[in-house]
Amino acid sequence: MTELAALSKSPAAPAARRGPRRSPRAIALNLAAVAIGLAVWTLLATVGVQGLPNPLQVAVKAGELIADGTLLGDALASLRRVLSGFLLGTLLAIPIGFLMGWYTTARGLLEPYVQFFRTIPPLAIIPLAIVLMGIGEVPKVFVIFLASFLSSVVATFQGVVDVDKTLINAARVLGASDRTIFLKVVVPASTPFILVGMRVGLGSAWGTLVAAELIAAQEGLGFRMQQAQLYYDLSTIFVGLIAIGVLGLLMDRLLLLAERRLTDWQERR
Repeated sequence: MTELAALSKSPAAPAARRGPRRSPRAIALNLAAVAIGLAVWTLLATVGVQGLPNPLQVAVKAGELIADGTLLGDALASLRRVLSGFLLGTLLAIPIGFLMGWYTTARGLLEPYVQFFRTIPPLAIIPLAIVLMGIGEVPKVFVIFLASFLSSVVATFQGVVDVDKTLINAARVLGASDRTIFLKVVVPASTPFILVGMRVGLGSAWGTLVAAELIAAQEGLGFRMQQAQLYYDLSTIFVGLIAIGVLGLLMDRLLLLAERRLTDWQERR
């Protein structure tokens, strides 16, 4: 089955076409963008928006929250919720997406529900989640799970549907069974879609976090930001925003690294 193995490797480009690593120029541009952003922020805080804290004030507040352990505790609580919801959503979305894409019967049964719930914002589920699940950790994780699941299931489904039919037909001509075609052709070809869906789902999970922590949370970055809002403590709000952004960016970079390793046959710019 060497011919089939070659087919599964090539939804088109050979490994030699692996995308370039980040160049020093790209890193320099990233650092320049950060410096420009800080400069604009400082300018707005100095002569622009009333009450807006400058970067130094936010850094001092971050130091205080780190010193007393508040920031670490909140970050770990939020990270635990996001990881739980994201992993559960992804683990359920991938097999369901494969079922919908590979079997027309499963697609006919499941797609209406997926498309229906996709039009309902996960935040709109919060009142129902509170009534049915109480105010503990379960409804918080459930809302994040729903946001992650809907993004990943659609991406996986689309990845299976968009597999080049020529590859599937060629594998059948070579005598491959449906199981072999699925494992050796469909799964590798749809992997880029799955990973993009996971990245979108991760963003949705972090985007839903603050609202999820409205459900009687006692710790977490979203909870701390809501408490700071009551006292007009903008520095703490900025610390929470930056912490969410940094954690989300680090997790996204890890997914991007996995994407490059698992799809190194793709041609990249």
